Amino acid sequence: MPDWGSALYWIFHMPCLFHLLTGLYCPGCGGTRAVKYLLQGQWALSFRYHPLVLYGVGALALELVSVLAGRVLGKPLVRPGKEISLVYGGVVLVVVNWIVKNGALLVLGVDLLTQPL
Repeated sequence: MPDWGSALYWIFHMPCLFHLLTGLYCPGCGGTRAVKYLLQGQWALSFRYHPLVLYGVGALALELVSVLAGRVLGKPLVRPGKEISLVYGGVVLVVVNWIVKNGALLVLGVDLLTQPL
């Protein structure tokens, strides 16, 4: 039986208010499950629930490699200011993910966050 009084229970089981009110997914729906599956090493499920999580890990790794290589070589590999393209890529990914999940829900009647693989 869950510990209903536990703060951690409510943090990880708090319903999405946007979804409760509209029946649609918010742009962040699935993010917590994506992190959970990423930490368990299930990358495909993590991507399915919210691709931004894997994108974020990849973008962070790219930045770290770029900074470290720049320090070793004495000059930056990527000019400062180019990081904004990673941010724009993340925004596009969130919007496309939101459209696909809600489109599948509204048009096909398929709930991508609850249907088994």
